[in-house]
Amino acid sequence: MYSDESLINAPVTLTNCDREPIHIPGLVQPHGFLLCFDEQTQRVAHASANTQSFLGKEAQELIGASLEEVLGPPTAAAVAQRWASLTENNKLLITPLAAAPGHPLYQLIMHRSDGLLWLECEPVPHEGTHALDLPSLNAALGQLLSATSLQDFCQFTVDQIREISGYDRVLMYRFAADASGEVVAEAKRDDLEPFFGLHYPATDIPQQARAMYLKSWLRFIPDVDYVPVPLVPAVHPAKQRPPDMTYSVLRSVSPIHLQYLRNMGVAGTLTVSLILDGQLWGLITCHHLTPRLLSYELRELCVFIGKTFSALLKTKLQQEDYAYQLHIRETQVRLFEQVARHSNFMDGLYQRKPTVLDVFDCGGVAICFEGNIVTLGTTPSKPQIQELTNWLRTNVADNLFYTDSYVRHNPAGIAIRGVASGILAISLAQEPGDYLIWFRPELIQTVTWAGREQKVESVENGVLHLSPRKSFEAWKQTVDSTSAPWRPMELEAAEEIRLHLSDVRLKIYNELQARAASLSRLNSELERSNDELDSFAYVASHDLKEPLRGIHNYSIFLLEDYADKLDADGTQKLQTLVRLSQRMEALIESLLQLSRVGRQELVVTEAPLREVLDEVLEILQPRFEQLNVHVTVHDTLPTFRFDQVRMREVFNNLLTNALKYNDKPVRLVTVGMAPPTVRGPRGTGDPASYYVFYVQDNGIGIDPRHHEAVFKIFKRLHAQDKYGGGTGAGLSIARKMVERHDGELWLESQPGAGTTFFFSLSKYL
Repeated sequence: MYSDESLINAPVTLTNCDREPIHIPGLVQPHGFLLCFDEQTQRVAHASANTQSFLGKEAQELIGASLEEVLGPPTAAAVAQRWASLTENNKLLITPLAAAPGHPLYQLIMHRSDGLLWLECEPVPHEGTHALDLPSLNAALGQLLSATSLQDFCQFTVDQIREISGYDRVLMYRFAADASGEVVAEAKRDDLEPFFGLHYPATDIPQQARAMYLKSWLRFIPDVDYVPVPLVPAVHPAKQRPPDMTYSVLRSVSPIHLQYLRNMGVAGTLTVSLILDGQLWGLITCHHLTPRLLSYELRELCVFIGKTFSALLKTKLQQEDYAYQLHIRETQVRLFEQVARHSNFMDGLYQRKPTVLDVFDCGGVAICFEGNIVTLGTTPSKPQIQELTNWLRTNVADNLFYTDSYVRHNPAGIAIRGVASGILAISLAQEPGDYLIWFRPELIQTVTWAGREQKVESVENGVLHLSPRKSFEAWKQTVDSTSAPWRPMELEAAEEIRLHLSDVRLKIYNELQARAASLSRLNSELERSNDELDSFAYVASHDLKEPLRGIHNYSIFLLEDYADKLDADGTQKLQTLVRLSQRMEALIESLLQLSRVGRQELVVTEAPLREVLDEVLEILQPRFEQLNVHVTVHDTLPTFRFDQVRMREVFNNLLTNALKYNDKPVRLVTVGMAPPTVRGPRGTGDPASYYVFYVQDNGIGIDPRHHEAVFKIFKRLHAQDKYGGGTGAGLSIARKMVERHDGELWLESQPGAGTTFFFSLSKYL
């Protein structure tokens, strides 16, 4: 006996539905009848139990009958003619059969399989067979050929199938890598709720059903509420099993599937397989809300459209892949151009469109570089991204890491699975933790699953009442924390981005190294030059003072000892020599002082600046009284670390200039601390790091074109005998002293409007 015979008539339960032998049900749908002839004897081996209502004879009476006895000589002769050429593919013959009086014409559908000749008879539908509309078919095929995107290709196909078949709804269902599926195209009545975009779990179509869809392109159910009709006999005596009905048009389908359709509100259905490279790529499924008997010719036309779709599918997928690859390439090129234009190359990844987020189909991206994290799109929080980079640094040695389920690698990833089940990361290799990371969300967070509103399965008297909902819950458990997979072209592009950024970074690093080396050489040369200049100035000044002092002294001796022997002209010339030697000595002393400022180390102590200022004011007080100078000190001056001797010289120089270069009857000088908004030309003066002070007068002022010239050593803007003379070295010395305190000395002035000297001093010497 057949080993699974108990499954044929047993009710389908939760424990045996996955083993249901759907290819050998031993049952047919009742809208037609079936006769199986033995290939060797050419006599009836099986008949459906409903032949009485179609042929006027019981099935048992037909067993062992010949073709002529059952069909009559004319039909038998026509069938015999095609016998030798029959294969598993169906053949069609329309002929009046020897049926009961008043019966209409029947379609005779023939094929050969499992050692049997199969004759299946269906009544011709009321609307007739329909003539083939070749112009419309030609237009439909042209539309399929010209589709420029996979989505259009799918949509054109379902539109054409619905136009041919007249079903209420036609949808295309595409399988994913995990065998679940998505509705990718739909044509329907306007009043029906859309199914487009819905997903269905893999368990909704069992493996044995998928295997049959690969073998047979069509499955047709005109009325889901049919009562199955058994074969007589159910088991072939010689084969010890029911006949294999894989290619049968009338084959009865699984009661589980019928219940599933009823739960969806479907009364009649037709399904066409879509096959790519020998694998089931998807299905075209037609739904009708009332029973619908579609003619065999129209069903075959739907199959023709399905086969045409399958034949063109590979090309369309390649075009779709090429379009996505082209998008990646074009986005990469534009992104690389932006990276090259930015002084900080990382800014080019996100500050303008396209950003690094636009390269791939993903939810978000994180740029982790030099301790900073920049995010685009939907991503985990920055602390969570930091935890991820720590995990990558510890556990991933390669420069590229990808996964569609981060949780499988790190259980802590459960916290971010909603937005980051999928991760594609490239190491930027600048510092540990520098990464570019793309995120893909968990799949069940991004799809809409069919059957959410259906009631869950129940078992009554051992019989399973199925709906999509329970299989959805089972699917969730198997693909939990999983995203859409990363494609090979995306991995290749990510590696290209990594290499390009590495090249840019290396180029920048080399340029910086070259600049640093050049600056180091220049600084060394400058330091050596400055040291040599200071040394020269010191030695030259020190050595010059002795002979100069001799010239001065001998000139005095001549004036004192030989005055009576000199005429007026000789005396005047000696007096000029004395005056010039005195000026020369003052210049040499200024040069010595300037060289000492550069050579001597600062003696930094914490002191109140006001005390230093008061000491200078006390020394200058006699000159202030002589020249009618009024000095006002505004604000409270701070206590901080500085060289007191140097600051006395700075104040002395600035206050001396204020009283000298003034032609007013009352000379006013103000000293104080500048507000926080005052900054030096180089930007120093930031209140967080610097104090800024000022010395302001109401004197003659300085033309802006001379604002820098006054700081040059021995540079005077006036004749030697004007404004009290001087060497012109005071401001040069003052500026150098301020710069030794990491500060700046600058001025603001206009002719006739007085002058304000500002100087900044670091708070943290």
